[in-house]
Amino acid sequence: MSLHHPKVRRAAMAFIFVTAVLDIVAMGIVIPVLPHLIEEFVGSNAQAGLLNGVFVALWAGMQFLASPVIGSLSDQYGRRPVILISCAGLAADYVLMALAPNLWWLAVGRLIAGVTSSSFTTIYAYMADITEPEKRARAYGLIGAAFSGGFVLGPVLGGFLGEFGPRAPFWVAGGLSGLAFLYGLFILPESLAPEKRMKFSWGRANPVGAMVLLRRHAELAGLAVVNFLLYFAHHVFSAVFVLYAGLRYDWGPWQVGMLLAMVGVLDMIVQGVLVGPVSKTLGDRMTMIFGLCGGTVGIALMGWAPTGVAFILAMLPNALWGLAMPTLQSLMTRQVGESEQGQLQGANMSVASIAGVASPLFFGWVYSESVEQGMWAPNPGLAFYLAAAVLALAALIGWITARRAERDAVTVV
Repeated sequence: MSLHHPKVRRAAMAFIFVTAVLDIVAMGIVIPVLPHLIEEFVGSNAQAGLLNGVFVALWAGMQFLASPVIGSLSDQYGRRPVILISCAGLAADYVLMALAPNLWWLAVGRLIAGVTSSSFTTIYAYMADITEPEKRARAYGLIGAAFSGGFVLGPVLGGFLGEFGPRAPFWVAGGLSGLAFLYGLFILPESLAPEKRMKFSWGRANPVGAMVLLRRHAELAGLAVVNFLLYFAHHVFSAVFVLYAGLRYDWGPWQVGMLLAMVGVLDMIVQGVLVGPVSKTLGDRMTMIFGLCGGTVGIALMGWAPTGVAFILAMLPNALWGLAMPTLQSLMTRQVGESEQGQLQGANMSVASIAGVASPLFFGWVYSESVEQGMWAPNPGLAFYLAAAVLALAALIGWITARRAERDAVTVV
């Protein structure tokens, strides 16, 4: 029975959904404890903020290099083997970080994690393989919901395990990544038919070559800029949130884990439930703009919030941000054919990785400057204000470029 048969397609979507959840739970587990592990090594909150930004940048830098390669490999060899190898590598990497005796070994672990977590490009390409263009916004919303579900479970579990020490979550994360590998090995079907595959080429698989695809249409390049700005703003959380929450609200790993779980629940509702009907009513373009505007308001309120309760309330408008990514992905995938979906997702991840390198370094530096006494920016919420400005710029560019993308969308088969 063909993978495009409705029953088989639904089963495949369920398989990739569960695999994504297991993968993201493993990643989410370490979020509440990694900055504190760094702080143990260096002994300073401000310095830990700067170094945590560097570590996130290392992870994103490897994604920048690896994502186009992984996307192109999946275009030639299929999605399934790439996903399986990435899950196995991630499991081994978490064990390495659990054993890391110093910052250098921890940095090596983050470099390896950047390569293995690049399988996200293949997950998005997998969904493009089995979904009609007009239904991709909802499909990507479901993948976003899977990621959010993982971040509901992961940080809560990580916060709980972090009470037993900052290394305990890494061991559990390794076990979950191993479970994702075994699940995919026995369950996950291949999505890309042999006749639709494209031969691997280093000309397409390097970051610069992969992003040439984005230059073919002005509207695709414009949407790539929106993608960059969206990820740039989002990395304010990975760079400074844990340390910011500890400094301003005196939250420890457990409180941080619970709040990240709440973020995940809201995001899961938005992406898993609201994206489909809202995009059907407003269209992908207006849904994307609405989500970016909601995120702008929410993240600005987070920078202002004088109390933990005010910060939690700011999560409500910020959750609308979840409407933007699935609809942005849907708009972009309509510009290319099936044989180039892996390359497109690799290019998208390269763009996101550039943001992931620059953003944590920038926000980590801003946070360090804003909390040190006598510095030029004595406001711990400054990083959030700047992230809100970046997101507002993304909404403006998206408004201008997405109209042409909807008009000129192609459905190459």
